[in-house]
Amino acid sequence: MNYETFVDQVALRARTSPERAVELTRATLETLAERLTGGEVLDLAAQLPKPLQRVLKPHPGTEAADRFGAAEFIARVGQRAGVDGNTARDAVRAVFITLREAVTGGEFADVVVQMPRDYRDMVEPALAPNAALRR
Repeated sequence: MNYETFVDQVALRARTSPERAVELTRATLETLAERLTGGEVLDLAAQLPKPLQRVLKPHPGTEAADRFGAAEFIARVGQRAGVDGNTARDAVRAVFITLREAVTGGEFADVVVQMPRDYRDMVEPALAPNAALRR
């Protein structure tokens, strides 16, 4: 999937403009990079378009993931993108669904396995057949 298609899909699913989708995608991927191990961040980035690869950077000198729950994930995305919690939650779901389409099933499974159970509300819509943003 190319960059423009990725952003357009996030915009459609999050019901926002492409410009806002760029910000929401960046905020979500930066937060995801903090939550995943360094090696997994690199594996995920390798399957994404170049502009998104630049956003996914593991923390220098560390392989360990920063352990935080889904509520903190949403709060960090909201803070980075300057949006409220509901908008951040919808954006995260939209990005996860689009990630699922953009990378191999095995790679997406590797990402999901690093997420604790409280992320289920954000990740499960991406796992559903014919995934679409649920409200």
